[in-house]
Amino acid sequence: MLKNNHSHYLQTDIHTRIFFSTNFKLSEYDNTRPLLVFNYGLVCSNYHWMYQLPFFEERNFQILIHDYRCHFNSTTSDGLDSCTFENMTRDLHFVLESFGARNIHMLGHSMGVNVTLEYAKLHPEYLNSIVVISGTVIPPQDIMFDSNIVDIVSPYIKTTADQFSSLFEQIWKNSYKNPIARRAILNGGFNPKKTNDEFVQIYMKKIGELPSDLFFHLLDHMKEHDIIAHLESIKTPTLIIGGDKDKVIPNYLQKILYHYLENSELYIVKDGSHVPQVDFPESINERIERFID
Repeated sequence: MLKNNHSHYLQTDIHTRIFFSTNFKLSEYDNTRPLLVFNYGLVCSNYHWMYQLPFFEERNFQILIHDYRCHFNSTTSDGLDSCTFENMTRDLHFVLESFGARNIHMLGHSMGVNVTLEYAKLHPEYLNSIVVISGTVIPPQDIMFDSNIVDIVSPYIKTTADQFSSLFEQIWKNSYKNPIARRAILNGGFNPKKTNDEFVQIYMKKIGELPSDLFFHLLDHMKEHDIIAHLESIKTPTLIIGGDKDKVIPNYLQKILYHYLENSELYIVKDGSHVPQVDFPESINERIERFID
């Protein structure tokens, strides 16, 4: 996705190796120029930034993308329980510190908002701004699809997954081949007039590369994340983006962020879904660029 791609691995502790990519050689990093750092969502991938990465690369921004521990090319022998926002943030900070990163603008989508806010809480001196898209600081089980249906059904799904693990994993890995499943995801999480089946198919295929246990673990961990108690202490300039047709995370959650984040701006995208940066990349990219400038 990066035209000038440089891939790296970094051992962030004795058990954990993090994969990240930059559009510059680390030896040529310029800390006087902006560095954009992208954090993706729950069992998602950097594919969700496919329209942002080339846009900002063409405008000569330095860019870093990465995989969280337990995701894709990043590994840890500490197991899924170690995949917490605190550890993901620590890994990311270790990566950024390894080449002296400063002048950072951090972007997060969905669960990536939790990672971004955690970083802003712990390391505000490194950040020039943050952009948070379609996130929630309230447990997602309580508000997803504007109901608590996820909180009700997820334990039953998890029990079924444990009892029929082999079958469930096969379904999990191959759901992208099912046009009915793809249509449900398209209508539930995207604007079907703006996003096509091919995008959803690749997105679901990437999901299938991750273990289903990771989804349930992180969903539970989001419920435990106490970042809402720290919002008023975060002073980093923030652009909050949400879609007015977001069925996954109702956009009143963005207004909560706007209320409690002191130095924030709110941009609600007309007809935007849970993934407005995919629905309307041109307007989203231009709005982010104006904010960073």
